[in-house]
Amino acid sequence: MISTRGRYAIRMMIDLAEQNTDDYIPLKDIAVRQGISKKYLEIIVKDLVAAGLLKGASGKGGGYKLVRRPEEYTIGEILELMEGSLATVSCLQKGAAPCPRADVCKTLPLWKEYDELTRAFFYQKKLSDLVCTCPIGLEALL
Repeated sequence: MISTRGRYAIRMMIDLAEQNTDDYIPLKDIAVRQGISKKYLEIIVKDLVAAGLLKGASGKGGGYKLVRRPEEYTIGEILELMEGSLATVSCLQKGAAPCPRADVCKTLPLWKEYDELTRAFFYQKKLSDLVCTCPIGLEALL
């Protein structure tokens, strides 16, 4: 299950992409538009900046902005940053110890296939795929 942390991080990234500006966007503005607590966004944005997905500036004119173009971000990278591994079972996580039952596990092929589908789905989706390119105000009608 994807947590609110992962979902809110994606919403924040979409919001920044939709602003379509090189200016820094104040976190309070994003919080208002998204209906998310500014305090909660402060926790999320810290990880996004540390990972190099966002750039932040403090003071007058400060806020946050994307480091790359929206089409250069995958939803998978955002989710894995926020959620950790997207692996469906522990034995398929990166760096997991080899499972002693792997040779006889009847369900491993099922989990591998599901894992591949999940990763492919989220890593094929770009942030730009979720950005509304509607004229301002029209997105409320959609």
